[in-house]
Amino acid sequence: MIMSKADNMLSILLLLKSRKRMTAKELAEALEINIRTVYRYIDSLCSSGVPIVADSGHNGGYSLLEEFNEMPLIFDLNEQKALMHAALFAQEAGYPFSHELNRAIAKLKRVRNQEQQDKISRHLHGFDVISPLSPPVLATTLQEIEVSVAECKTLLIHYKKGNESSAQIRHIDPYGLVYWKGKWYVVAYCQLRKDVRSFRVDRVESISKTEKIFERPQDFSVRHFFLHKLLPNLDQKEYLISVHIVGKQEALNDLCEHWLFGHALIERSVDRAQFVLDEKVIQTYVPYFLLPYGRSIQVVEPLILKNRLVVITSELLDFYQKDDFTDH
Repeated sequence: MIMSKADNMLSILLLLKSRKRMTAKELAEALEINIRTVYRYIDSLCSSGVPIVADSGHNGGYSLLEEFNEMPLIFDLNEQKALMHAALFAQEAGYPFSHELNRAIAKLKRVRNQEQQDKISRHLHGFDVISPLSPPVLATTLQEIEVSVAECKTLLIHYKKGNESSAQIRHIDPYGLVYWKGKWYVVAYCQLRKDVRSFRVDRVESISKTEKIFERPQDFSVRHFFLHKLLPNLDQKEYLISVHIVGKQEALNDLCEHWLFGHALIERSVDRAQFVLDEKVIQTYVPYFLLPYGRSIQVVEPLILKNRLVVITSELLDFYQKDDFTDH
């Protein structure tokens, strides 16, 4: 079987990793290729950043720097750039294994020559990710959850909802972690509620692993479950309410780009848009998102949304008109 250039280059790397030193002749015989081809492949590997050492003399040959023996893969410059950029996203998201991530990036840096390092540095300058800072303790909690997901271990948590004064004790079977809109969530089976729920990780006050093993449902998708809870099911429109909004084109454009409204959009013109949304979402989330648009948009229907907007703005007005809130 004729092997491709990439396959032969990888084979040379694996052979050098498995032995202390090999000559070009030994490599050519092992791969059944011409010795001149071996020289070309060695040059290509060196150009891509693989630290191959060439020793001359009777006991000479090719070998790898000791540090590279831990490196299982070869990445070209574009792949290294992509990994460095991805690492920035991960760190800003509060990735729980940042220490290990930094170790991996350090290994990449060790196998680059100066020219490659300069090129990568130019691509990193001016590339930044800004996200809300996560509390340092969150990383430890995320690590505990991630390990329990992999080991299928039940967790004991003290969890405090936003509207509760004290934390509740919950036993959960964690199915996976989700990063959404600057927050980490764990999707888990709650033994108290006897149902699959999502929990905000920053509201977990304490966590401990138990020895109880759970069985994860087959083909369960954490992503699908999480989004299904957030987004309206457009296949069941008979259970959804039409939301009709008119307004300035720029405001409607911005509204339709929102993750919820964009998914629920069913009809759009220059100055109007129609969505279908769940009643609970309309009563709770939607009014607070629409209020910042002020008079640039107007709700035509439903009446429950218009009434809810009136109630919220009236309460806000009363709040700021209180005598004890005036500036003295």
